[in-house]
Amino acid sequence: MTSSIPSPAERLKRVLVIHYSQTGQLGSVAEQIVAPLRADPEISVHVETLRPLADFPFPWPFLTFFDAFPESAHLKPPPLAPLSLTGGEHFDLVILPYQVWFLAPSQPIVAFLKHPLAAQLLRGKPVVTVIACRNMWLLAHEKLKGLLDAVGARLIDNVVLTDPGPTLATFFTTPAWLIWGRKRGFWGMPDAGLSEGQIRGAGRFGRALREALHNDLERGSQPLLSGLGAVQANAKLLISEKAGTRSFFLWGKLIMAAGRPGAWQRKPLLLLYVAFLLVLIVTVVPVSLTLQALLRPLFKGWLTKMTAHFERPSGSATDRSPRYDD
Repeated sequence: MTSSIPSPAERLKRVLVIHYSQTGQLGSVAEQIVAPLRADPEISVHVETLRPLADFPFPWPFLTFFDAFPESAHLKPPPLAPLSLTGGEHFDLVILPYQVWFLAPSQPIVAFLKHPLAAQLLRGKPVVTVIACRNMWLLAHEKLKGLLDAVGARLIDNVVLTDPGPTLATFFTTPAWLIWGRKRGFWGMPDAGLSEGQIRGAGRFGRALREALHNDLERGSQPLLSGLGAVQANAKLLISEKAGTRSFFLWGKLIMAAGRPGAWQRKPLLLLYVAFLLVLIVTVVPVSLTLQALLRPLFKGWLTKMTAHFERPSGSATDRSPRYDD
């Protein structure tokens, strides 16, 4: 008679973490989430660190930073260095942290999802996405969902942590951090990036995932992180995101026609676009935000609908948070 009790190897849950963090902030968030899983002897964690063949340094030199936007907007990243995975590995859960670059998923993450191995690794697998960004992520996540659909993955949760600073202030503080490495606030504006409390608080998601894996909940269709305040969508930014996305796409198409990334022919166009962007931020953006605030009561129903859409599947409710808070 054969035993029906699974062996330790059969009980072992395998988690794949796709890792790329340019500033280190996303890596810190991911580590908080992964730590409870890694500490569990019944869970095996494999972290696949992505290494783009074209380097994205931090801090980013000024023109190199802006030179990344055309390919980011058009989802045309440079290839990755060979992965350590073969495509034949089995994982019970995939955690996919990513940054938002120019209102699109970061180029290394796009490169992975377009890699031939992505479909082999992710097809049919439950995926938890984790975003750490300034505050505009709505359309980037729509693009990422399309990439996940293309490889047959199942998005079951989405965690979003955003810079708590005012929207207009982050237009200046975030580029200053990325280009000059200056995270500390200036001119009365707050520090760039997430707070330490936000980063530490991400551990609750790891503890909830650990419990869900022990109960085989990843095999179902329901989110594992509901009730944990995983995502709060600000649908009021959607109009600005759409305008920015269109601008990046159209200018990006023009700049890509001038040459490959790094080509000198792109530099005059990039400088022209930077000047155009600064004028928009200083003049059009404040007026746009004011008009949107005045007209918001007329679009209350639409905003409610959009908020619910972008907060799926994990939601903004916090009723289960005390159970997993450290």
